[in-house]
Parts: sequence; structure tokens; C-alpha cells
Amino acid sequence: MSNPFDTALSTLRAASEVAGLEPNVVKFLSQPKRIFQFSIPLKLDNGDLEIFTAYRVHYNDALGQTKNGTRFVPDLDLDTVKALGFWMTIKHAVAGIPAGGGKGGIKVDPKKLSEGELERLTRAYIRKLPMKGAWVDIPGADIGTSAKTQAWMLDEYEEIMGFHSPAAINDKPAEVNGTVGSMEATGTGAFFVTMEAVKDLSIPKGSTVVFQGFGNVGRIAARLLYKEGYKVIAVSDINGGIVKLDGFNVNELESYVDKEGTVAGFPGSRPISNQELLELNCDILMPAAVQSVITEENANNIKAKLILECANGPITPNGEKILEDRGIKVVPDVVTNCGSAIVCSFERTQGLTDTYWDIETVNSKLKERIVKAYRETVETADLKKTSMRNAAWVNALTKLSNSMKARGWV
Repeated sequence: MSNPFDTALSTLRAASEVAGLEPNVVKFLSQPKRIFQFSIPLKLDNGDLEIFTAYRVHYNDALGQTKNGTRFVPDLDLDTVKALGFWMTIKHAVAGIPAGGGKGGIKVDPKKLSEGELERLTRAYIRKLPMKGAWVDIPGADIGTSAKTQAWMLDEYEEIMGFHSPAAINDKPAEVNGTVGSMEATGTGAFFVTMEAVKDLSIPKGSTVVFQGFGNVGRIAARLLYKEGYKVIAVSDINGGIVKLDGFNVNELESYVDKEGTVAGFPGSRPISNQELLELNCDILMPAAVQSVITEENANNIKAKLILECANGPITPNGEKILEDRGIKVVPDVVTNCGSAIVCSFERTQGLTDTYWDIETVNSKLKERIVKAYRETVETADLKKTSMRNAAWVNALTKLSNSMKARGWV
């Protein structure tokens, strides 16, 4: 797989040419503003000591405080964190959110820890994080973290500070002054974007959809598309994929996953590899797992008419060039999956004002914001005669450039 930070920089260079960005702006945006890397010693339940490597990147804060994702995965590295921080910077700008991009995490497999070990590690991460708080940097959830870990983070932060500050941590439960709809936001936002894209391409209800990834994002989007009348014919998770060409009952599939912990073995389906799944004959393909799964090696085999990037960076630049030449429309990650970034902004607003919204209000505001981001991207793509990805980045980079110039940074 390609280096995700190289992928992000490649997109920056391509979009900056379309936008006519000044060289100094590109140079400034080619590296993070701050990088934190630190060790966390943890005494395990059996008495053994283990040392974990942790990261946090503040990529750019020209538009506001940095915030979001904290990833607990065994293969985490600095280049991945830098790329994710850059993408988060772009997402916030695309969605019109007054915030910068932050990302971080711990190189750990949380499934190998007891709940007590995970809690101690999570709290230690917040204790050792040099800069944090509602006006500085706000950690949110990502792969390997959850509402529970975010509640631990908030509690640890408030213990350190000596006062309550619900806006200091994102993606926490509503019971500790989080927002309803937080964990569903990325999948819900992806659904709203899909509904706009299928209108543009005249893809009717009943058309086929494939999900590579059936975690929090893919599952929510699949549920909503199924309810809308679309036919989900294949899904996958870490244990592999399954296919059912006449379509899944997504409600039954969700119940099965709740019981078994995986999509594998769902009655009436047949197993399929992730690679085969990506190359299925379908109308809509939604990569919702990890980065760099569509490359120059398999892009010629993709048969979908429309691809929506629910994951971060699932298509490499070389792969996307092939898809573009073949006329396959790609709605980029910074538009498709910015729903969580939008709702995290809502969460901070609610926490700062002690005014909390119901789910109808959250989803209504999410739909308004993300549809606007999609429409602005389409307009710029048409105006500049460029790809949706370049268009989204052009819109974001223009906002960032204007703010950086006004601040005297470049």
C-alpha cells in the first residue's frame, strides 16, 4: 500500500495547481504545524510492563482550534497520523467549519487489553498530551476508540483541570454532555451525500450497492440506503466478505452481526474476498474500511458507476487517474465522510453553550451542511473542469490560504 501522507501531498500539489495557489502557501501546508510523539508505560493486569508509542498532530489551525480523531490500532505510524490530520484540516474547510485538523492515537491493539488496561492507557494518553482543551485541540474518536474511551478522556481532562469542560473532548456519550447522533454521523452524512450523487447521475432506487467495510460507517449508510430502497448485494469486515446478488435484508444482517460479531457466515450468502468484492458488478461502491484499497493494480477491474469514499484515502492517486479516464465518478473522502467532523463541531457548540439538541435537529443541520459542501464541490468541479477531489480541495485550500494570508503567515 502507498504511504498515506504521500497521497495527501500528491492531492495538495494537484489541487494547488488548479487553484493557482502561491508556492509559499503550498510549502506551508506540506508539513504539520506541530507533532507530538511520546511513550506511555503501562503496567498490565499480570504485572508485566509494556511501553506504547503515542502520537498527536496539529496539522493546521488557520481556521480555528485543531480537533478530532484518536485512533488505537496496532499498525499506527506517524505518516498515517500526519495524513489523517491533513485530511481533517481539509474536511473542516470543505464543510465550512471554523476549525483546523488534528489527529492522533496509540500504536496498540485494544482487543488484546482488558477493559481496565484500556482505561488506564486512555487516561494516560490524555495526561501526557501536551496541548489540549476546547480552545486548543479536541480529541475525538476514530478506529479502536469509542464513546466509552471518550468519556474516560473527558473525565481525566476534567480531573486534571479541576473544572467541567464538556467541549474539550468529542464523540463522548450524551450522558456526559455529548451530542446525540455522534457515532452515526459519518454514515448518516455519507447517506445524504449519496442521495445527492445518485440524483446527479440518475441512478434509480433499486440499484445495487457494495460496501467494503461494515463497521460503524458502512453499517449506518447501508441501513439508510436499504430503507430508501437500494439493494445492498455485498459487504465485508475484517473477517472477509459476503455476497448475495438478490440483496441482503440489512436489518437481519445487522441483527446477525450484533450476535456473531462478524458478517461472515450470514445465512443465504456466500463468502467473497475483499478484492473480489471491490470488483463486483454494481452501481455504487462504498469503500468504508481503510486507505489505499483501490490502486493502479485493480482500478481497471472496478465496475461501479459511482464510488463514494467513506473511508479516508481508499483510492490512490494512480488508481483514481484510471477511474477518471474510465468515466467512473468518485466523490472524495473529504466530502463523503465529513459528517462526523460536522457533528463534532455541533458537539463543541452545544458543550460551550450548555444547549443540547435532539436527533432531528442534529440530522437536519448535518444534512444542510453536508449537502451544501457537496453542491459547492460540484459547482467548482464544473467551473474548473476538474475532478470532484480537486474541486473539494480547491475550495478548502482557498479558505485556508485566505486565512493564512490575513494572519501574516505567508
